[in-house]
Amino acid sequence: MVFIAGATLTSCETTELDLRVSPNDLAADQADPNLLLNSIQLAYASNMSVISDRGAELTRIDYMSGRDYFNNYPGDTFNAIWSRTYSSGTNIPGAGVQAGMFTNVSTLEAINEASDIDYSFHLGVAKTLQAHMLMLLVDYLGETAWSQAGNPAEFPAPALDDGASVYAAALGLLNEAQSLLSGSPLTLGATDLFYDGDTSKWLKLVNTIRLKAYATTGDTANFNSVISGGNFISSNEDDFQFQYGASELQPDTRHPDYASDYTPSGANIYQSNWLMELMLNNDDPRIRYYFYRQTDATPGADAPANEETLACSLAVPPQHYIDGGYTYCSVPNGYWGRSHGNDEGTPPDNFFRTAVGVYPAAGRFDDNSFGTVGLGRGGRGVGIEPIILASYVDFWRGMMAANDADRANHMRNGLVKSIAKVQSFGALDANADSSFAPDAATVTAYIDGIVADFNAATGDDKENIFAEQYFVTLYGGATEAYNYYRKTGYPTTVLPNWELDPGPFPRSFLYPQNEVVTNPSLTQKQTLTQQVFWDTNPASPTFPPAN
Repeated sequence: MVFIAGATLTSCETTELDLRVSPNDLAADQADPNLLLNSIQLAYASNMSVISDRGAELTRIDYMSGRDYFNNYPGDTFNAIWSRTYSSGTNIPGAGVQAGMFTNVSTLEAINEASDIDYSFHLGVAKTLQAHMLMLLVDYLGETAWSQAGNPAEFPAPALDDGASVYAAALGLLNEAQSLLSGSPLTLGATDLFYDGDTSKWLKLVNTIRLKAYATTGDTANFNSVISGGNFISSNEDDFQFQYGASELQPDTRHPDYASDYTPSGANIYQSNWLMELMLNNDDPRIRYYFYRQTDATPGADAPANEETLACSLAVPPQHYIDGGYTYCSVPNGYWGRSHGNDEGTPPDNFFRTAVGVYPAAGRFDDNSFGTVGLGRGGRGVGIEPIILASYVDFWRGMMAANDADRANHMRNGLVKSIAKVQSFGALDANADSSFAPDAATVTAYIDGIVADFNAATGDDKENIFAEQYFVTLYGGATEAYNYYRKTGYPTTVLPNWELDPGPFPRSFLYPQNEVVTNPSLTQKQTLTQQVFWDTNPASPTFPPAN
């Protein structure tokens, strides 16, 4: 007994009781690379959805609700985006992540270096998405963290780098991604949410993001060099998009706009009066796919004014709307939306307002049924988040073209691809009357008419036709619309704000307030007028002219 007791005491002395690291917490090098890649992809997709919405609102592709730009886009606008990008582990409410994209990319790199397994596919995909996100943060914020990011031990309060240097770093990341993906590495069981493990398509995307950078900065030589190589997104089969699902709960995988509009209590999103009126007046063949009308007439346009459901239908438009001949409130034929800056309250119009259609949110196709929205109707939300489509690239080529003949040709190609893609979504609404779908002759006549109008126009009229068609094509994925608008000032046909003086048009957004509060190296901007490094146009408020 004495011997046993002694042995027991001795064994207790060698037991490690000082567990400073919880056995319930995995160390970074124990993480599953496949799950890390999943997290990176999902954080990226979530960011793209929000960034696209902000760009669409400012360019009238979507509706913006506030009369004052500065108050409409406060410091918390980019909080969740910043957390999904940079968070090192703290779960920020609303961000939806424990660790951000860049932290997970660094962890992937460490695992790859320490392992005999080649995770080149994971890293190639991750660095491609990382590069694109860096560019977009510069486009929307003007500056972002890079050189001191992801190293909290050495840089607990990382400074922001200037936009030009971040763009250069992003292009460097694309070079790394190309090198990693060029050998057709194995996916090793990774779930590729975009291209299903096809490295050839990822390499096309790498080059296409380069095109985006060169088009944004006006680098014609490098843009044309990539084009001459031919390995970029040039067909709808290579489109870069995020696919949503049909699950309603745990988790809800449906397109966010479908989830908002197709509810038992009706639609909750207002569509842009400017975009709907433009497409209606042009008889655009995509209009029945973009929007679903719940009624065939709009108060104040082709139905009696109604103070309860559409209060502005009884209002006298402000003078700047009257002088410009703009539609203040009501678009006819049941295209029931709101104009830029309308800040009225929410009336009982959920079963009257126009809802998102079958493209890209997989709602209902507009077949003049004028029914209502609801759970499971139409395509059940199995839509896409368009990110970079072949049709967008055609318009980039038009932007960079050396002459108007080439611009017209690229615009034509973009419209052909856009309309073909949009029409393919009609099949998602199996209960729709397909006889209302535009036939091939109608589509051809539309495209021929737009190109003829462009060729016949001069000056602002020519620029507006090109810009309008680009913006219509960007519906659902309007990230680049904000860049184009600040670079060119077109289209000048967009609706002004309801407010005569809404403040200067935002040339960049405020820094994320959560970062400003916790990072002593940052000072918040006092205005939205700071211009991105590639924005060399006159200062606000004289530019863009429509504002």
